[in-house]
Amino acid sequence: MPAVAWGVGAALLANTLYSVGFVLEKRALTRLPEVSVRRPAHLLRQVVTSPLWLAGSIALASGFGAQLAVYRTLPIAAAQGIFVSGLVLLLLLSARLLGERTSGRERYAIAAILAALLMVVLSLRQGSESVGQESPAPLILLVCVPSLAAGLSLYASAERRARHRHRLPTTGVEYGVAVGLLYGVSSLAIKGVSGVLPDIPALFASPYPYLLMCTGAFGLVMSQAALQRCRASLIVPVCTTVTCLFTAVLGTLAFGESLPQEPVRLALRVTGTALAVAVLLLMPKHDTPTQPDPEPRELLPNEP
Repeated sequence: MPAVAWGVGAALLANTLYSVGFVLEKRALTRLPEVSVRRPAHLLRQVVTSPLWLAGSIALASGFGAQLAVYRTLPIAAAQGIFVSGLVLLLLLSARLLGERTSGRERYAIAAILAALLMVVLSLRQGSESVGQESPAPLILLVCVPSLAAGLSLYASAERRARHRHRLPTTGVEYGVAVGLLYGVSSLAIKGVSGVLPDIPALFASPYPYLLMCTGAFGLVMSQAALQRCRASLIVPVCTTVTCLFTAVLGTLAFGESLPQEPVRLALRVTGTALAVAVLLLMPKHDTPTQPDPEPRELLPNEP
């Protein structure tokens, strides 16, 4: 089987594992007491006692493993275009298992993302473009360290606003952007690891495993608190949008990958990725409040 086919299959497998993992973790978190990033040790003690949460975390970890195979066979921009298709399965699972209703607007978004996925897959051709494997460590750190700081700062800002009782409840968008920045850095680190393996000494001489440890530690605590407070079908698409946009733009530049040279394939690649990102950005950022049913009114004596 061609390497491109393996890469597409691995990307779809990663999508499935990520969607299942997030939904299982969200379902587990709804049954647990409130968790807080201000008490990370208590948060970890709470979640590891839930078999359902452990199953979700295993699915997510397996998704990272599949992502390694993707980055060894597909260019970064193409991989991100396929990864965003995971929103389709996420919305279906969140509706089925979490009772989160999908609006008509979200269903249109699913159809548009399927079209975007088809465009990205059609833009791929075995052996027609190089897959970047290495990037200078100073360049990776220049991209990743400020992004980590921005994600942590944005999350802390959202936490401060959420603690003010007089403010409106958060929609989760800020949490999604903050965690998405961390996962974007993690995605670049996974891409770097995929290019270094199986040279273990070179791996530990690179910044990639240390970036993964940082994003793993902070991302675990931050994502669980955010998932417990917000709809999975809202916060995960926002997080996915930021992660894919960050990785596709900065990762392609950092690892020296080029876009397809043929005009038709270039148009398919750029349009498909842009459409997927645009759809996620335009999705509703909050739930539409439901109006309570009116109280029944007693009929007057002369009314029928």
